[in-house]
Amino acid sequence: MNWRVLILVCCFGLGASVARAQLALPGAAPEPPAGAPAPAARPKKAGGAPKSGAAGKAAKVSAPDPANLEGRPLLLNGQDGLLQVSGSGKTLQIDKLRLAGEGVSDPSQRCVVDIVGEKPIIATSVGRPDGLERFEADVPACPFTFDVLDGGALVPAQITACVFKAADCQTSPGGLWGPDATELEKDPAAIEKRRSDAEKAMGKAVHAIEERTKDNPGAANLLDDQNGFPGERADACRSYVKESALGYCAASLTEARAALLQARLAALQLEAASKPGKSAAETKKKKKPVSDPD
Repeated sequence: MNWRVLILVCCFGLGASVARAQLALPGAAPEPPAGAPAPAARPKKAGGAPKSGAAGKAAKVSAPDPANLEGRPLLLNGQDGLLQVSGSGKTLQIDKLRLAGEGVSDPSQRCVVDIVGEKPIIATSVGRPDGLERFEADVPACPFTFDVLDGGALVPAQITACVFKAADCQTSPGGLWGPDATELEKDPAAIEKRRSDAEKAMGKAVHAIEERTKDNPGAANLLDDQNGFPGERADACRSYVKESALGYCAASLTEARAALLQARLAALQLEAASKPGKSAAETKKKKKPVSDPD
């Protein structure tokens, strides 16, 4: 597909100037005027959030329905850019995508790139390789994947930055896209419960994997990797808005980790079930002949 780029760069300053650019395809619908009210998010469909188990039992993290993201304005670390999708099932539509970054020629300059197209940007499901529904978005100059969380989206760290030469801007969508602080402050108890349920589910999966480490290097390697998760989570969540007070990022990443461990555990169980059992001749212990005393 041929892409024609229209760049509109505006500078404004609060200490440091910020360049803003809009990348559009021919015939793209114009953005709504500044200050216009955002469209109301459609009600979340039932069954989208993970269900916790009975008291005293570890909850199993379920993959949220992609429809739970319908119309939600998601911000990177709760404060930058904008990702808004619609649709359900195996195909989603990216209605808005705004990426914040820094100048290519002058990294001290902040920049923002709005990406819109004549046709909607489609994100297609590639299954659940790590336990959560994953979508692949073919965004011009910045293709990426994201996993669907309950009310958020997790984009893996990008190996290289996305460079928009016409806007003199480089950026990356990698990280947790979720609500801003105003939305999160409405129900901090719900965030705490999500974290608690996810920790229980993660612990249950780890215990089951531990039981398979004796003769399974894959299980042992998975546990070694799990030991580094708390530190990785802390590093990833350090920049999320009001994380120390609300813990939304930690709860979300713990849910994602629990889903991954459950998926890996299921694979280990399938692998064990597919291995042929030892024959009776192999498992039967041979008795040593007893020598007659002289």
